[in-house]
Amino acid sequence: MSEPIQIDIVSDVVCPWCVIGYRQLEQALNETGIAAKVQWHPFELNPEMPPEGQNLRDHLAEKYGTTPEQSIAARQQLSDLGATLGFVFDFNDDARMVNTFQAHQLIEWADEQGQQSEVKLALFKAHFSDARNVSDIDTLVAIATETGLDGEAARVALEGEQMAWNVRTMQQFWIEKGVRGVPAMVFDKQHLLSGAQGAENYATLLRRLNDART
Repeated sequence: MSEPIQIDIVSDVVCPWCVIGYRQLEQALNETGIAAKVQWHPFELNPEMPPEGQNLRDHLAEKYGTTPEQSIAARQQLSDLGATLGFVFDFNDDARMVNTFQAHQLIEWADEQGQQSEVKLALFKAHFSDARNVSDIDTLVAIATETGLDGEAARVALEGEQMAWNVRTMQQFWIEKGVRGVPAMVFDKQHLLSGAQGAENYATLLRRLNDART
């Protein structure tokens, strides 16, 4: 049996297309039956976002010039697509864009505990489905506990410096590799797919890589 295909995913927990891309990848893995090892890597869409965050609609208007009508249409598109992939996007007028630096620190710490994907997916759900503040340390500790980890150990890690250093180092690594937007998925350390590419495209690449190993 060949080794699992390594898939490095650079993403942010407040990036809806990162959720969609991952769910599409899951579909492709289930369809092909090909084994893969997923590793998540940090990327901040809004590294300068203040601790209190910003109303999502205001944020989109300020950053991209999105009109209220365009915002409504985009949210509906994401909600509909999420529904086809079994993920709930619960957008509302009070939805906020938040700073994700500490969320990434929790993901890095969870990786050391062998539960990186579980925590990453829990953070996606917390932000998009449950409107929880993933920039708040108490919320992050609660999410760690809910995924079966030691909440107090998570708090110590979040209040320390090591995880922050790890996140900054990994962010710089991927920026130097040319990653400017997410999701960015690197298959077998050499094939980069940017954006949510769809289950069919992921399946095609997985089969090609798998065939090359046999």
